[in-house]
Amino acid sequence: MSRFRGLWQASLNATKKALTWNVEDWIPPTEKYIFNFSSKEELKKWHLYSDSEFGGLSSASLEIKDEGNTSNGVFSGNLSLDVNEGSKWNITRSGFCGMRSKKFDGFIDLDAYDTIALKLKGDGRSYISTIYTENWVNSPGQLEDNSWQSFVFVPKDNWYIAKIPLAHYLPTWRGNVIDAKLEMNPSRILGMSLSVNAEGGVPGAKSGPGDFRVEIDWIKALRTE
Repeated sequence: MSRFRGLWQASLNATKKALTWNVEDWIPPTEKYIFNFSSKEELKKWHLYSDSEFGGLSSASLEIKDEGNTSNGVFSGNLSLDVNEGSKWNITRSGFCGMRSKKFDGFIDLDAYDTIALKLKGDGRSYISTIYTENWVNSPGQLEDNSWQSFVFVPKDNWYIAKIPLAHYLPTWRGNVIDAKLEMNPSRILGMSLSVNAEGGVPGAKSGPGDFRVEIDWIKALRTE
């Protein structure tokens, strides 16, 4: 009888455990860190690109800035509209630089969130925030990730938290908006980037060739609803 009672008690405890849940298992936290820029190790998760890969003359760097007890990343460089003479690339535009995260090990699932937030200190330019997702918009034969972009204006000299609803990211292909009704799959995110162009951007933002500089503290996902 005692053996039966022991089995019954074990079964009862297992049932209670299965029925007991933590609210955090069902409701994700209201914010989730995606990247921080507090160390050189964190910067290794990113790589730089610019028009110089195609014959342009723009340049960029990504470094750590130590300030008291805090550190943050600095993405800076120079935008040039000029093209290297004799370049084998027949580029139609120049004047862009970017920093792109290396691909995640698998996917980042942001399905429970609705907004991307970036803590930035800038130079008055307009930057482009890009989210890369698994390729399902284009032909399966294409190797490029799907990209979704939104402008982010960064005021000069003061820290600023830019909040971009995921619904504001537009599908793009090689920098051009795709004129179709498409919806991002936030559960299959492969990476992100932050870039800057010499031309274009939001009205009132600084534009044109020349130096650029933006400090980055972190990038988060937020659940605001």
